[in-house]
Amino acid sequence: MAGHSKWANTKHRKERQDRKKSGRFAKILKEITLQARSGSPDPENNAALAQVLERARAANIPKDNIEKAIKRATGELGGLLYEEALYEGYGVGGVAILLRVVTDNRNRAAAAIRRIFTTYGGNLGAAGSVAWIFERKGLLAIEKLPEDIDKDDLMMTAIELGAQDIYEDDGVIEIICEPTQFMAIMRGIRKIGVVPVRAENTMIPQTTVRIEGQRAKRLLKMIDALDNNEDVQEVFANFDMPDELLVDV
Repeated sequence: MAGHSKWANTKHRKERQDRKKSGRFAKILKEITLQARSGSPDPENNAALAQVLERARAANIPKDNIEKAIKRATGELGGLLYEEALYEGYGVGGVAILLRVVTDNRNRAAAAIRRIFTTYGGNLGAAGSVAWIFERKGLLAIEKLPEDIDKDDLMMTAIELGAQDIYEDDGVIEIICEPTQFMAIMRGIRKIGVVPVRAENTMIPQTTVRIEGQRAKRLLKMIDALDNNEDVQEVFANFDMPDELLVDV
């Protein structure tokens, strides 16, 4: 069991993001279309699509919406062509920020992102300037176990399937793994009756920057502005700040 300090801020930020349900739905559906078009529309043959479908189910996105997103990818329904891009930079206090963008207009996305960085006292960097700080990992969060499932049994199952790290905080069990083990762990815990409330590949910082007070509030406004941008699919940052700042927003 690892200490939770490394993950607490991520958890609270996710809770803040989840309040914006309609925007989150749109971004997940865009991701489904992108991944289905990039590979096979069959999740059994496309791990990236399978992972985003798990996110869609955990977010309770209606099945009809998911099917339409896949049909857009296969050409059965009309739709825009998306491309991916990474943007890197720093926010106030030297906090590293890594953005994954999925857009149909790269020029529009770049201009909007640059404007947000400038507005909130940050600056965009060159490719590779902050990406090295982050490491891609699989993350599965379990909020409530079925009555017939023992917590220790769940942990042993996850470890046997390749989990690297498991911790519990505020009643939530989080399993960390290599992205290549994500689907095996997902299928394994589902087989024993455990359904995660969150299942995704994410970027975890190897080092963090402590930030407090007004600078922390300014940083959160910047991250919210990035989160709200239609082209920004994921925002990763290596800040560490008092949890109450993240909850009381």
